[in-house]
Amino acid sequence: MEIKALTAGLSVSPQVTIADMRAIKDAGYRAIICNRPDGEGADQPSFEEIAKAAKKAGIAANYLPIVSGKVTDDDATAFDAALTELPGPVLAYCRTGTRSATLWSLAQAGQRSTADILAATKAAGYDMGGVVRRIVNGGKTPTDTGDASFEVVIIGAGAGGIAAAASLKARKPGLEIAIIDPADVHYYQPGWTMVGGGIFEPEQTSRTMGSLIPKGVHWIKAAVAAFEPGDNAVILDGCRVVKYDRLIVCPGLKLDWHKVDGLVETLGQNGVTSNYRYDLAPYTWELVKGMNAGRAIFTQPPMPIKCAGAPQKAMYLSGDAWHRRGVLNDIDIQFNNAGGVLFGVRDYVPALMEYVQKYDASLNFFHNLVAVDGSAKKAWFDVAKPNTAVERVEMAFDMMHVCPPQTAPDFIRVSPLADAAGWIDVDQATLRHKTYDNIWSLGDVMNAPNAKTAAAARIQAPIVAENIIADMKGGSPIAQYNGYGSCPLTVERGKIVLAEFGYGGTLLPSFPKFLIDGTKPTRAAWFLKEKMLPPVYWKGMLKGREWMAKPEKIAAE
Repeated sequence: MEIKALTAGLSVSPQVTIADMRAIKDAGYRAIICNRPDGEGADQPSFEEIAKAAKKAGIAANYLPIVSGKVTDDDATAFDAALTELPGPVLAYCRTGTRSATLWSLAQAGQRSTADILAATKAAGYDMGGVVRRIVNGGKTPTDTGDASFEVVIIGAGAGGIAAAASLKARKPGLEIAIIDPADVHYYQPGWTMVGGGIFEPEQTSRTMGSLIPKGVHWIKAAVAAFEPGDNAVILDGCRVVKYDRLIVCPGLKLDWHKVDGLVETLGQNGVTSNYRYDLAPYTWELVKGMNAGRAIFTQPPMPIKCAGAPQKAMYLSGDAWHRRGVLNDIDIQFNNAGGVLFGVRDYVPALMEYVQKYDASLNFFHNLVAVDGSAKKAWFDVAKPNTAVERVEMAFDMMHVCPPQTAPDFIRVSPLADAAGWIDVDQATLRHKTYDNIWSLGDVMNAPNAKTAAAARIQAPIVAENIIADMKGGSPIAQYNGYGSCPLTVERGKIVLAEFGYGGTLLPSFPKFLIDGTKPTRAAWFLKEKMLPPVYWKGMLKGREWMAKPEKIAAE
């Protein structure tokens, strides 16, 4: 007997036997629901036999038989009613447990999010792909069959999505493309570090979404609920269906603020801030300007995260501001990193360490933020050093800059497109999905082992566009991604260490060493970050102008 919990109050299992009743009772279950019709299998005990054994064990029993593959809307309603009436916790069973899991999924559709339902059933080993449209439709069978259809559908209108649409349009202007994204505003997120450092104004980092969608591209302003890759379909909230010939998935990632106890309640007040949010980056600069003494903690969660250098960029720019005001000696800077190194590519570490020493910052590796009490100005970190038991430590602070834990979006993690860790499963060279050959991905959501940065998406978008056009012509992928990513590390106001690297930490500089030596802090790199990269983003990348981003061709064998 293999019991799988869906919630604290309901578990499902394959067929149970009379001999299982004592174990079911001992496991704490107070009721069972049989979802398997009598006589379905030769070795199957009848419900009457099961009910008799259940009664003897002190367990309530309910019979709601479902023919395999024929779960009706009324069946789901009846299942929900039974769960309400029966004493819990409840164990529901059928031949494999799938019908019971399906009934629960449809019954919960109006009460839980689609992602939560799919996550629970997936964790229990049950695939609800066959009823996902009904789940999205509140558990009811959809009646609308009017599907929209496009040659290319793009999920996400962030940096990667708009750049990919623009690059495709540049190659094939008549292509029918739709971008699906519910957001009204598009953000230039690399600029938020500069906002937090008092260099940019917040308004410089945002545009209305409608002003950026490429001409001739359809914008579907909606959220995605689920995927049906076998039917080339995307299911939107409200159960609308969008069909595609080819799909590009690039919704970015999810900032999981709730993963740190107490964080959401104190963000933007009590000295707790983050440059990872548009509305909080100005508060970072406000705190830095107002701080003359005390402790400032800068945190970095476990990888992967977007722009892995951003947590320490905030530390450097803050330290530089305090240094310039002459108050640095009275400020205790602590950099608490859940990882074990300052930066993943060792060539850049010596230059960064010079600034760590200049600002007298303490590097606390293997320190992962798990809780914060803003009003008490205290934070707790789990310290997980190798071969050592995890220790929880408390630290007081006057200011704390938090980089939140990050995951793939919920609707991605529970989808058939995701790998075991929840990221879109692609070939790291062609960015094509490993299972579905008419699906591609780019940006922060896919699982290639590259740095998650806007600079990476700038290179990836033309590669995806090139390979999709080649596929439309009946050919194989012709462009490959080398893992390029860039992290302009703002070590002080006016100087940047321009880290540029690819797969395996290979250095991939864009400029000759005499112009910009990326392993050293330079003013030229600062000029690039402050003056050049914003227009490259707004007027180049998002317009299909592939400045310094021409796709690398796959070498002929």
